[in-house]
Amino acid sequence: MKIGIIGTGNIATFLLDQVQKNNDYDGEISAVFGRNQEIGLQLSERFGVDFYSDFQKFLETPMDIVVEAATAEVARMYAKDIVKSNKDLVVSSIGVFSDIEFLDELSVLTEANDVHIYLPSGAIGGLDLLQSANALNGLNKVGITTRKSPGSLGMDKVYEEEILFEGSAREAVKRFPKNVNVALILALAGIGVEKTTVRVVVDPNVTQNTHTIEAEGDFGKMHLQVENTPMVHNPKTSLLAALSILATLQNKDRSVKIGN
Repeated sequence: MKIGIIGTGNIATFLLDQVQKNNDYDGEISAVFGRNQEIGLQLSERFGVDFYSDFQKFLETPMDIVVEAATAEVARMYAKDIVKSNKDLVVSSIGVFSDIEFLDELSVLTEANDVHIYLPSGAIGGLDLLQSANALNGLNKVGITTRKSPGSLGMDKVYEEEILFEGSAREAVKRFPKNVNVALILALAGIGVEKTTVRVVVDPNVTQNTHTIEAEGDFGKMHLQVENTPMVHNPKTSLLAALSILATLQNKDRSVKIGN
């Protein structure tokens, strides 16, 4: 399996490091596309991959799947062209799908071109449970509380805990596009962006990004808390988010799949 990556940041570097150095991994990253030529060329030299700053040339290279590891704006800009080129797509910037119409358009294109779009679970768990619980529309309530340090939220010094936001998943993604992708993937797996509730808390006393998910329905109740270690060079992103992309690539072609 040949993999292309959009982005030259921490997640892209993590994937390059893990995939290219793992001899047991059934795949290779063959091309990277980005706007930062200096960093892109450094990655090219370090990991032995081709770097492109021209998207069309990147798209024309032999690839089976493209991983978007940049921003929601970048995902929106290039997702349709990737799908139309008959390549599978992994979207890490889930916030792009706060526009449900865009998700619907992309879904139609994937069917027409016989490809797949993969949405990694990111920094949370419990998505299989929510999908199962809602199989007969029996999921009634889903909420998530995200607790992060000021640094993880890109804030200056904060001296006491403060609730920054309470509202729907759709509004949360608009307010914190780089911090609450988890809220949107949770909503897509469950009862939607309007009904899924989100609370964002800044806490100067925490060192880990914490997500507490609560759900109720015909199945019963769920209470799940995940305490994430931030990536070393980017405290806004949890290590688990990067690992979930890696796991998506590892499991893509396995004959036995676990979960939904």
